[in-house]
Amino acid sequence: MEVNKFVGKDYDEVLKEALESLNMTMEDVIVSSKEIKAGLFKGTQIELVVTPLVDVVEYVKSYLYELLSIMGMKVDFEASIRERQIKVRIYSDDNPLLIGAGGRNLDALQVIVRTSVKNIFGKSPYISLDVENYKDKQLLHLEKTAKRIAKEVSQTKIAVELDNMNSYERLIVHNAVKDFEGIITESVGEDPNRHVVIKPKND
Repeated sequence: MEVNKFVGKDYDEVLKEALESLNMTMEDVIVSSKEIKAGLFKGTQIELVVTPLVDVVEYVKSYLYELLSIMGMKVDFEASIRERQIKVRIYSDDNPLLIGAGGRNLDALQVIVRTSVKNIFGKSPYISLDVENYKDKQLLHLEKTAKRIAKEVSQTKIAVELDNMNSYERLIVHNAVKDFEGIITESVGEDPNRHVVIKPKND
């Protein structure tokens, strides 16, 4: 895989040169930077490594294919890039094993992939792995559950604490119930025990 390195004294000028050279915008790439010594009397310079997101996608698919093949799995991939976020769907005959109890195996695999990308490219964009439509179904279920609980809270006036969630799941809950009258949501606790409380406004 080709490495696109650009060196200069000013970060903004080097970045502009890099994007023009690659005929891309910031929406299309990830950028890592470091200072390098230019010589005894030249001070320091900025070195940028600019990687197109399409190259990151190809790396992720290749990395996953090799990793999962070692585990004896036959897999196919479907990848997309939207708003600088990469989503990769995995298709396999071993979906239950890939997902794991409560999605733990899938979450662990996602962490491994992000770490590998960061080690290779110096930075990682947001990467989401899914096994077919598992996560989409889980998020839809979460949204429905949040709305059901919000309705109960509006009737009983008793606050309800939800299970611990990651930041994206908490955002789903907040957005799902934001239009309920007399209801507010609040994220409390510290990661990994941070969770959402749905409660009446006057609580």
